[in-house]
Amino acid sequence: MAGQNIGQPVLILPEGAFRSTGKDAMKANITAAKFVGEVVRTTLGPKGMDKMLVDDLGDITITNDGATIVDNMKVEHPAAKMMVEIAKTQDKEVGDGTTTVIVLASSLLDQSEKLLNSGIHPTVIIRGYTMAALQAQKILEKNAMNVTLADRDILEKIATTAMTGKGAGAAKTEIRKHCVTAVTNVAVKENGKVKVNQDDIRLVKKIGKSMAESELIEGVVIEKETLNIDMPKIINDAKIALLDAALEVKKTETDAKISIRDPSQMQKFLEQEENALKNMVDIVKKSGAKVLFCQKGIDDVAQYYLAKNNILAVRRVKKSDMEKLSKATDANIVSLIKDMSSDDLGFAGIVEQVKIAGDELVLVKKCKNPKAVSLLLRGGTEHVVDELERAIKDAIGGVASAIEIGRYLVGAGAIEIELSMGLENYAKTVGGREQLAISAFAEALEIVPKTLAESAGLDAIDTIVSLKEKHAKEKGGINFGVDVMNKKVDDMYEQGVFEPLKIKTQAITSATEAVEMILRIDDVVASSKKPMPPMPPGGGYGGGGMGGMEGMGGMGME
Repeated sequence: MAGQNIGQPVLILPEGAFRSTGKDAMKANITAAKFVGEVVRTTLGPKGMDKMLVDDLGDITITNDGATIVDNMKVEHPAAKMMVEIAKTQDKEVGDGTTTVIVLASSLLDQSEKLLNSGIHPTVIIRGYTMAALQAQKILEKNAMNVTLADRDILEKIATTAMTGKGAGAAKTEIRKHCVTAVTNVAVKENGKVKVNQDDIRLVKKIGKSMAESELIEGVVIEKETLNIDMPKIINDAKIALLDAALEVKKTETDAKISIRDPSQMQKFLEQEENALKNMVDIVKKSGAKVLFCQKGIDDVAQYYLAKNNILAVRRVKKSDMEKLSKATDANIVSLIKDMSSDDLGFAGIVEQVKIAGDELVLVKKCKNPKAVSLLLRGGTEHVVDELERAIKDAIGGVASAIEIGRYLVGAGAIEIELSMGLENYAKTVGGREQLAISAFAEALEIVPKTLAESAGLDAIDTIVSLKEKHAKEKGGINFGVDVMNKKVDDMYEQGVFEPLKIKTQAITSATEAVEMILRIDDVVASSKKPMPPMPPGGGYGGGGMGGMEGMGGMGME
């Protein structure tokens, strides 16, 4: 019998692998995901704090933008990575509300943990959360107000709300106008719906001056310089040609030999080449163009003739910039030089070459009806300009999603309190244990006004009680939220704190789906990423059993 090796362990997982099951796995995942929420929670709202993130090369990012923080944290735990994903989704879909979605998901997980400890099964929690999320969408829809492209005042307030507390405070009055003008310029109507392609708004960062001196270019900024010193540096009422072909004499495809026996033949050959280039420039001149943007190369001889004809020319312009120029100036991109005519030309009020922060730029400004615009961002340091860029992206995203959906809500935690109270009432109508999960969902939503109150130095519990009283009793109480600036509960509609409906609908959808996915996991099997570390002398690490934990590759919350 001894020879049969009864008691031999059966190896299923590789050496160094780690397995966690049941409640242990669930709690580890919840803790990891909640950790991400705890990191970004203090950045919420106009008085939110900033985070300094230092990468492995020593580069510093200072921000309170949720998506930027989680992206730079480089979390390793798989459950924490899911929180990063929902922030990225929010950023792609809406452009703002990244902190909100992480904080909400973290709060839902916190409530889930309490329910699990009370003996409620994960599937019951999931079912309750799904019902609560659907009901929350109905409440949001009911309380949303309409907004159109014409409601400039409301759109400016949405932009201000998105930027407040993101480092753009000093300049928000002018910058919010720039953001709204940019979005309304590039917005197009398709099948009765408004569409905004945010790629049509280019952000160009240049260090120097102050944030307040950032400007909107109703056209395109090309980060190139004119080709020839003799070319004009500024052209008013410019007719613009866009060419996707080289102003060069084509070389032969095959290796050809030209035998020249006479110097006059050489002269004729060179003259012929020069004439070909001169004829190309003549076509540009004949079309009436005063400015030429070329996607490919321009020969030195062609440059000379262009300068002689007072045509401002830029070569090797990026394809994306050519498309933006076409949208801004209404010019056609011509592929064959011989086909160029006056019908292909676009228009800009001013085209000029300028030097900003040591870089030569060509500005195409004052276009009639530009469907592509640029924002030139200024600031004292690189960190200031970077944070201004993030604030403006949030503002543009907020305004664009408000216009596309055509609906907006009152911010400052007002809608979260309304949702919380609405879901509490809904829970009473639902039988079974699911109502506990719906009530937990309602309580989780209170995290937003609680955090805003804390950042203003108010008592969170007193603030929630006060808000619920206002919402329950007063007419128009639905608009009461946390006035962070004045440290009180107030009517936030009057103060113009507005957010697009899409921020809230997307945040609730993403947060609920991520939480449900985390709650479904009851078994974690992590294969070893690293070889087992060498044992130190004297058998440190408490024997060989540590190999499995080392192999976690960041599974633990360090």
